[in-house]
Amino acid sequence: MSSDLDLARTFKEVWAELSGIGRAPDGGYLRFAWSPAEVALRDWFRAQAAARGMPVINDGNGNLFATWSADSAGPGGVLTGSHFDSVPHGGAFDGPLGIVSAFLAVDLLRELGFQPVRPITVAAFAEEEGSRFGVACLGSRLLTGAIDPARAAALTDRDGLALGDVFGAAPAGARPDLVGAFDAYVELHVEQGRALTQPVGVASAIWPHGRWRFDVAGEGNHAGTTLMSDRRDPMLTYAFTVLAANKEARLRDAHATVGRVEVTPNATNAIPSAVRGWLDARAADEATLAGLVEAVAKKATERAGRDGTAIRFTAESTTGEVRFDEGLAARLATLLGDVPILPTGAGHDAGVLSAHLPTAMLFVRNPTGVSHAPAESATDEDCAAGVRALARVLQELSSRPLVDHDEGVAGHE
Repeated sequence: MSSDLDLARTFKEVWAELSGIGRAPDGGYLRFAWSPAEVALRDWFRAQAAARGMPVINDGNGNLFATWSADSAGPGGVLTGSHFDSVPHGGAFDGPLGIVSAFLAVDLLRELGFQPVRPITVAAFAEEEGSRFGVACLGSRLLTGAIDPARAAALTDRDGLALGDVFGAAPAGARPDLVGAFDAYVELHVEQGRALTQPVGVASAIWPHGRWRFDVAGEGNHAGTTLMSDRRDPMLTYAFTVLAANKEARLRDAHATVGRVEVTPNATNAIPSAVRGWLDARAADEATLAGLVEAVAKKATERAGRDGTAIRFTAESTTGEVRFDEGLAARLATLLGDVPILPTGAGHDAGVLSAHLPTAMLFVRNPTGVSHAPAESATDEDCAAGVRALARVLQELSSRPLVDHDEGVAGHE
């Protein structure tokens, strides 16, 4: 069996094949869904699958699935993988680490002479970040029926191009035949924080979270001739909303971020006529999240009245609290040597799939704690430990069925 040093070296070599794709001058990545960079990564996925004799299917929603099935494999299977797309100028590991690790875990199991009783499938989900079309986990939402394909087809990117135009038709939508083929999903992901003090951990839950767009309308005018008392400046309302979100989140020990803004006409010497911003809000429970968003909207509306502007909040995507299968999480933590079990404030495809089948997540230590930015990192040694942990988990879960296929998935009707 490969030594830790050999596995770390192998990981480094395979990782290098992806490291230059979509990389920006600042060291971050521009890998928007269905962009040339992300398409190149999809081609890499197909090549990796072909090299391992793993047939690939596209589910009609942009998600790719490559399956390793022994001749004696029975029904059901174990799904693993992650996504390729990134936030603007994001880190290297968020997403691709789970896909690279999955292929290497298959290699490791084959080296051990393991033959799965249940097929093992590696997935590459589409538009997990929602950075292009505005809805996070779009591919897994379409796959599971969590979003209407007609609504998804009408989503547009910043250039006004609709998802339906990218597909050439509406996405396929829910695929119960495909989801029902799996007994469990395990997603390996880089840790998005500094909670881990050892190479690998297991996830317990995902905080409820969502994205709200707020549109502020005012009156465009000349910056040099318009009296301050005569202005209806939407930028003032926008700025107040950002500060209100920060204050309300701190009061609730929650998270609120406004990281994107669009200004019309976006001129230095003109008072804006409109400002559009996006609020990303997250909290430990749904009541706290709802209270946070309600408080921000109330304060912003009151401020708009004083500024002579109008503000409208629109929920673009929301996800309730996700608690991963507690029995499965405990079982995997024990299997991996009593590794820690910890929650996360970040959303994942695993959160969407958890409503349909037993789901778990493995985290690989991130020494900087930074994510969605170029400083996101993980050592080759920790990544190798992640591969070994994932291989151990896949070996365990594919050795025997988790469910009775005549009765359905226990607890996931």
